Amino acid sequence: MKLLVIYTYPNHKSLNYAFLQKVIQGSHENPAIKELQVLDLYEENFNPLLIFNEQKRRRDMHTDPSLEKYRKQLIWADKIVFIYPIWWGRPPAMLMGYIDQLFASNFAYKDKKGLLPEGLLKGKSVVCVSTMKGPAHYPLLWLHNAHKILMKRALFNFVGIKKVKFFEFGNMESPKGNQRKKLEKIYKYFRTVNC
Repeated sequence: MKLLVIYTYPNHKSLNYAFLQKVIQGSHENPAIKELQVLDLYEENFNPLLIFNEQKRRRDMHTDPSLEKYRKQLIWADKIVFIYPIWWGRPPAMLMGYIDQLFASNFAYKDKKGLLPEGLLKGKSVVCVSTMKGPAHYPLLWLHNAHKILMKRALFNFVGIKKVKFFEFGNMESPKGNQRKKLEKIYKYFRTVNC
């Protein structure tokens, strides 16, 4: 299995970075994971802004040479892991900008006759590891599961990725947030995950 980890948090002295380290540690100890790549969007200085004009058109995003490296990573990966905070009920703008540009028509999906397009990223799986300041059940009870619906239905299912697992960790700024227990849970998951 080839694992691509997309890390989206601007601070390397953070809990999100600690989750990244646990994903890496568990993956290195898992014989099913043969290769691992980490994409740190902030460290990479990824530009999340969409720019369209006469020279750069939306319909050509799937061939944009500045995104070729990232397209190759997505094609290469069997499992894609996203690590990010939930801000205002959704992933950060940096990650959404990456998604807007990379999950483009004729790369991630292809329009066809009928209601839904053909997903071109079939056979891959996704794990979302997200943290939030508020209570763990806040997205479910107050936001009607908007985060999971956005990520699973509106994005991953649309591009053909059916196997999606979520780890949503709440109360992460509280001394009672059980951060060590949650870090250990992520480490154990990646040490044993099979596909």
